[in-house]
Amino acid sequence: MRIEPVEKDRAPARVRRIYDAIERQGRPVTNMLKVLARSPVVLRAYNQLSGALFPDDSRLSAKIKELAYLRVSILNGCAY
Repeated sequence: MRIEPVEKDRAPARVRRIYDAIERQGRPVTNMLKVLARSPVVLRAYNQLSGALFPDDSRLSAKIKELAYLRVSILNGCAY
């Protein structure tokens, strides 16, 4: 079974607003977020959690954060 992602051009207004907020933060709307958008409540909650865990005012540079994400993915055998 494949769960279709919600593309911005076909998203309801509520989801488009969340996508816009994500993009204003300088983050991409990833495929995972597009799948979460099947439930706007879940997408919004995840976006809020993500903002709390990874604030913009972090002392870490974007490059270091990406390297940390990559390392954790490798350690956990994540192929995506």
